[in-house]
Formats: sequence, C-alpha cells, structure tokens
Amino acid sequence: MLILKVISRLLDYPTAALFAAKDELKAIVENTDELTAQNRSQLLDFIEQLTSRDIFDAQESYDLLFDRGRALSLLLFEHVHGESRDRGQAMVDLMNVYKTNGFEVDSSQLPDYIPLYLEFLSEQSPEFIEEWLGDICHLLTMLSERLIDRECYYSVLFDSLVEVSGQEVDRKEIADSVKQEERDDTVEAIDKEWEDKEIRFDDPMVGDCPSSSGLQNSQNSLDPNTVHQVPIKWHDADAAEVSGL
Repeated sequence: MLILKVISRLLDYPTAALFAAKDELKAIVENTDELTAQNRSQLLDFIEQLTSRDIFDAQESYDLLFDRGRALSLLLFEHVHGESRDRGQAMVDLMNVYKTNGFEVDSSQLPDYIPLYLEFLSEQSPEFIEEWLGDICHLLTMLSERLIDRECYYSVLFDSLVEVSGQEVDRKEIADSVKQEERDDTVEAIDKEWEDKEIRFDDPMVGDCPSSSGLQNSQNSLDPNTVHQVPIKWHDADAAEVSGL
C-alpha cells in the first residue's frame, strides 16, 4: 500500500531526498483510494508546507517535536510498556513477525519505530494492514490530539493512518484526556526527568529493576487515562503461529 510508504517517509526525519521527491509523493496521495477527499487534501497541504521550509529549520523542528519528551515518542512500545521488561520481549516478538513475513530491517532504528512499522505494513495485504493499524489506532489518535494541542500540522499524518485502519475511535474522550496532561517537553519537565535521584541504601530495590511505583510514575507521564487502557495486542495467538514461536 503506497500511501503507507508515503506517510512513513513524511513521519521520518526530514531529508533533502524527501524534499526532492515532493512531486512523486503528492502524485501518490492524489491517486490513493485509501483516504477521503478531505484527508487527501490535508495530506497534500502538509507535503507542500513541509517541503517549502528551509530543510535545516524543518529538521530542527522535527527534533524538538519528537525527540524532546516522551509524549510524542515515535516508538510504539514507549507508550505501551514504558520501561518495563515487557518492552524488550515485545521488541523480539515484533522483529520475529517482520522476519517471518520476509521484511528485512536495514535500519539502526528500533523495530517499534512508527515509520519502520509503517514500512513493514505497506508490504502486507489490506486485511493485515487494517488489523495491525487497528490495534494502534487509539494510540495514533492520542498522538494526533497531542499534536493538535500543540498546534502542529504533523497531526494529519496520524489522522490519515486512523482513516486507513477503518476503525472508529472515541476521539472526544481522548482529546479531553490530552487536555488534562502536563507538557513534558518544557525545560522544567526535562530537568525534573533527568535530575539525580537520591540513593538510599536501605531501599531493597536499589541496584535491581525499577520499582513498580517508579515504573508507574514513568508511564503516567505519558497518559494515565488512555495509554494503559489501549495496549497493542500483537495478536498473541496469531503472532505465535506466524512467527513459529
């Protein structure tokens, strides 16, 4: 599905090659049947706005948007598993699904990096795409609402993915939850996240894995009202059969 390849490229770090491919990207969007006319128009506007910027400004904006704080992380499992041990196993399971379906990962990115995930899905059947996008449509909507709250036009990319999934989401509930969140990309929030923690030698968890309360606090910094209620299912039974596990 070419439209997923387009969105994957647009959601990745802006490059000169991406800007040079503007006309090709727009042609694919104009001819896709997977999006409504409104979504196609919005996506075309996004491509035009992005590629009309100075590339260094676009790259700086991208870094400040997606690499500063966790709320807009492009790593799926960051939102689902936080820092728990389940995240590592989920990575292994997803990589196995990639390999079993003949998708070779030639990237330094983690397997749950959304542009890489979309690249994989773009080579699968429409039924597979709808199901696997459907599993994360609540998360995609949450990311879109956070971007809308920051008045950022990248939201249209996530809205387009929800459209392709064919799923209906209670957008108002997610939007209301996002409005109650505290920004995690401010200087104060970043300093608080990285400040040195007091070491207590009477704490039985020192030197071991993070405590359940510490993990909960880390996860709550994302979204206590929606993220934990919207796990990525990964089709446990089906994935085990597909991957031979």
